[in-house]
Amino acid sequence: MKILYLVHRLPYPPNKGDKVRSYHLLKHLAARHEVHLGTFVDDPDDEQHLPTVRALCAGLHAARLSPRSAKLLSLRGLLSGEALSLPYYRDAGLQAWVDETAARVGFDAVVVFSGVMAQYAPAGLRRLVDFVDVDSAKWRDYAPEHAWPLSWLYRREFAKLLGFEQRVAREAACSFFVTDHEVALFRELSPGLTANLAALGNGVDADFFARDAARASPFAAGELPLVFTGAMDYWPNVDAVGWFVRDMLPALRDRFPALRFHIVGRSPAPAVQALAGDAVNVTGTVPDVRPYLQHAAAVVAPLRLARGIQNKVLEAMAMSRPVVAAGSCVRAITAADQPGLQPAEDAAGYIARLGALLADPAAADAAGRVAREFVVGAYSWDAHLSRLDQHLEAAC
Repeated sequence: MKILYLVHRLPYPPNKGDKVRSYHLLKHLAARHEVHLGTFVDDPDDEQHLPTVRALCAGLHAARLSPRSAKLLSLRGLLSGEALSLPYYRDAGLQAWVDETAARVGFDAVVVFSGVMAQYAPAGLRRLVDFVDVDSAKWRDYAPEHAWPLSWLYRREFAKLLGFEQRVAREAACSFFVTDHEVALFRELSPGLTANLAALGNGVDADFFARDAARASPFAAGELPLVFTGAMDYWPNVDAVGWFVRDMLPALRDRFPALRFHIVGRSPAPAVQALAGDAVNVTGTVPDVRPYLQHAAAVVAPLRLARGIQNKVLEAMAMSRPVVAAGSCVRAITAADQPGLQPAEDAAGYIARLGALLADPAAADAAGRVAREFVVGAYSWDAHLSRLDQHLEAAC
């Protein structure tokens, strides 16, 4: 089939949650179909990866996006009455490429990754939309955490973006979310909506995320490393590490003086950089996250403002490390008790769970081995993405 694939951010390298999913979706589609990709490059460092992406595609248009300029331009939504996220990702050059390519190639279907990209989807084509999460609900959750006028702006964005998402879902042959919980949330927010919705889970590349005895440790001798990974300009991650350093790390350090918390990820926000000190290492971008995961005593994901399946958690489990994470994130991955993936709901819970793991390295290693066995069996990308294939085949 000839597929138009629309993605809000270049799906390579797979170094953050949305790019992991969009990359594996691209790889899955490209192995089976002729794919034409329309996307944005919002990080100059990603320019070097365009040849890698181009090799997977029959056609590629990558529009450059400056986040600072796009934020200013997005304010046009206040005049037009639409969600600010839509003009943020609006580009005349990308729209022209879509129109020209659709007329020349004759697409069989369009796959949309992130609801905002549906604004580019040609009319009349069978449309599959991967919302991933209910993005509008993110803005609703942000509002109480910020003062006016941001609180007002975020509530407005929730309402406007939800209305757009509902229209997109009504027009799609099928809309996907990362978990059954996200499907249920979207239905709860959209009473009376008639649309085909389904869960399409995340996976993990267990061959890539695997232990290697030759992989050197990035940590100082004698320290007890605790690791958090993620894009560190993303607000839920910023909130998570700030909460951990403030409310959990001191108690853990009192018990384990050699403990050091490593915040591993690109573009650390000023609030994250300010956490750096004797007990906290802020790495910024690293060439490979695997050494940090492999040699961690444990991995923590204290996310208060995130839902769904977290790739950072699956990757740590694949690296045979035990993880303590928000209960909502744990439940999205498994309903069974899992020694390698333990839930915590508050600071006391994180302190107790992590304290037990740090006090017994042998038990932590055993829990990590069980964690890897679990993700290898339950989280294959191809097994999850094959659910998309049946909906594409219906277009034939």
